[in-house]
Amino acid sequence: MSDMRLVVTGAAGRMGRTLIKTISETPGVALVGALERSGAADLDEDAGVLAGLPALGVEISDDPLPLLMHADGIIDFSTPAASVELAALAAQARIVHVVGTTGLSEADLRKLEAAGRHAVIVRSGNMSLGVNLLAALVRQAAKALGEDFDIEIVEMHHRMKVDAPSGTALMLGEAAAEGRGVDLKSNSARGRDGITGARKRGDIGFAALRGGGVIGDHSVIFAGDGERLTLSHQAEDRTLFARGAIKAALWARGQKPGLYAMSDVLGLG
Repeated sequence: MSDMRLVVTGAAGRMGRTLIKTISETPGVALVGALERSGAADLDEDAGVLAGLPALGVEISDDPLPLLMHADGIIDFSTPAASVELAALAAQARIVHVVGTTGLSEADLRKLEAAGRHAVIVRSGNMSLGVNLLAALVRQAAKALGEDFDIEIVEMHHRMKVDAPSGTALMLGEAAAEGRGVDLKSNSARGRDGITGARKRGDIGFAALRGGGVIGDHSVIFAGDGERLTLSHQAEDRTLFARGAIKAALWARGQKPGLYAMSDVLGLG
């Protein structure tokens, strides 16, 4: 089979540059397009040079449709509005769309589901193998321990991150809620300040920390009477997200249209 032709959006950002470099090092994939927002300073620059590589002959563009019509897939770590727009275009082009964007609303997710009728979409709040295995362990632990153990999810990211809780924290919260057989939105506590009263039994708590250049630290704490279990993951290099996204794109090639998760890619159920 020929190399999978990929477009990277957010190409001038940290994650975009990491993706471009990782694609150049990965057999079976090739960069054929690089996207940035309209008015970005790096438009028309060579994507390879921007990523610290020799020139690749792929100029950064703000016009997605011509690129998608000549690609097999797009890897998208951008903004909710951009991801929704790209999902519709990927559906038109009948190509793979790997979405690592966080901060998506319920309305955004419904639009991705609609696009998934015609495109293969893989969406995850985190593309790493370790985090997705962590989510599976959290689901099992929540089911086994029940409401006798309080669940708190603590995450820390770099100072520039704009959404909280992180997409990964929410993914872990969903895993815990699934383990307990409850709805996360009705059983979560986000942010405590002042006289809050006693902790509500069954709540899944979130705490978001921001500072420095932290790529991503996540811990899920199961706190019982007399004992505490902590499941954690620390991301030390953005390359792990890029490798996961490329793995997802290769897996998605040839799948039936639909909205998939990273757990599908990794066979975690």
